[in-house]
Amino acid sequence: MPPHRLSEDAKGVYTISATPFLDDGAIKFASADRLVEFYIEAGVSGITILGMMGEANKLAPIEAEGFLSHVLARVAERVPVVVGVSSPGLDNLARLSAVAMEQGAAGLMVAQAPGLNTEEKLYGYFAAVFAALGPEVPVCYLDYPFATGVAISPTLFNRMVGEFPQLVMLKHEDWPGLAKLTAVRIGAERAGVRRVSILCGNGGLYLPQELARGADGAMTGFAYLEMLVALVSRFAAGDRDGAEDLFDAYLPLLRHEQQPGFGLAVRKEIFRRRGLITNARTRAPGPALTATDQAELDRLLQRLHAHPLALHL
Repeated sequence: MPPHRLSEDAKGVYTISATPFLDDGAIKFASADRLVEFYIEAGVSGITILGMMGEANKLAPIEAEGFLSHVLARVAERVPVVVGVSSPGLDNLARLSAVAMEQGAAGLMVAQAPGLNTEEKLYGYFAAVFAALGPEVPVCYLDYPFATGVAISPTLFNRMVGEFPQLVMLKHEDWPGLAKLTAVRIGAERAGVRRVSILCGNGGLYLPQELARGADGAMTGFAYLEMLVALVSRFAAGDRDGAEDLFDAYLPLLRHEQQPGFGLAVRKEIFRRRGLITNARTRAPGPALTATDQAELDRLLQRLHAHPLALHL
């Protein structure tokens, strides 16, 4: 058994890794190695691969397996790695899950399948997923209605926590979602359901408020993820004002990067400028920055680098 297993105690920042590509669309593994080292040096608590912002839906099954094997080998158990295995087909999900766990993944992230338009269907789907994976495989439930078109109620989520011990984490990515986060926490306490880890997405746009409402950290990507690590650390130490001041300094860029259908290109371009990847390409159909977009980004970065509260960049 690997030293890291995803559990209810998970906290901090689990960055969603980008997947770097070459001009011909092939995965650039050397850039993936640089990203891994950057993430770990930045102080992340864990790494999540094959997420939506990792363009997992654009990878062939053999590519996904190759990428997860490469990243897990590079990480070499220094931090836990969560692998996104969401798939419309349960057999495909189970197969990729088995490969990931055999290679040393800490746990799996699973989103709702399309078309689950009732809570009964949603419950039935995840009951089948948990049965297929088995009770020893830790699972993070990805709640991202903006992308999946399916939402889960706090009541159903807490019911599943009570019935499925392998459900150890909620990736909270609903928006507006602050009231939902509170409802999950209060509902679990009132029902006597175990407390699970809640890590939040949406690029960290609402992270200070989410931490105040009981989240344990973030599971998201940002081109300057050092800020997210520092923010969570300061908040945990009781320095809420310091955490929010730091957040405010990065908010213009954070907001710019979080634009749906465009933000991944911004993130990859900043990674390229930081020397972490050699090519900012996204897989088609995917966004690309125009000359105007590049100039806009220039100004945002210039202002960030000049900000007195920005971290040393």
